[in-house]
Amino acid sequence: MKSHNGMRPQDVVILLKILTVKVPDWQYRDLASDLFLSISEISESLQRSRIAGLIDDSRRNVFKQSLAEFIEHGLRYVFPQIPGTLVSGAPTAHSHKFFRDSFPPQLEYVWPDDNGSRRGLSITPLYKGVTKAIRKDEDLYLLLAAVDVIRVGRAREIKMAIEVLHKYIIGK
Repeated sequence: MKSHNGMRPQDVVILLKILTVKVPDWQYRDLASDLFLSISEISESLQRSRIAGLIDDSRRNVFKQSLAEFIEHGLRYVFPQIPGTLVSGAPTAHSHKFFRDSFPPQLEYVWPDDNGSRRGLSITPLYKGVTKAIRKDEDLYLLLAAVDVIRVGRAREIKMAIEVLHKYIIGK
C-alpha cells in the first residue's frame, strides 16, 4: 500500500471535476483529457484522495461532505495564495462573472494566461492546466473561482463562496 505524502493542489480540482461530470460511467482518460493531466496523474491523485478520506474505495464517488469541509476549513491553510504582479489572464475569485455582481472588485484577480481577457493581480492556479480546463467546463470554472475566493477573499466574499460551493457540492 502506498503511503500518503499529503494532498496536492490538483487533487482538489480533480475531485471537483468528478462532481461536474454528467455521465456516470466516466473513465480516467476522460478526466485526464478534460483537465490536461496524464492518466497516471489522475490515478495517483485519486489514490491520495482515497487515503485522505475524500473519495470511496472505487475512486469514483466523492465524499461530498468531507470535501466541502476540507475546502471550507483547510484549503486556505494547505494551499495559501498571495496575489502577485499585474498580468493578463482569466478572471478568478471575486473577478469571476458570477461574483462580480455581488462584489465589484477594486482589484481584479486573474490566473495568468496568454489568451486571457482581463488584466489583474496574478493568482497561481491550483495547477497549470486550469486555464485550459475551464474553457471546457463552466461549472468547474465557477467552483474553482469560489475556491480562489476562499484563498484570497475577505469574510463576506468567503461566506458567499462557501454557500456556492455547499450548494453545488452537497446541495445545501
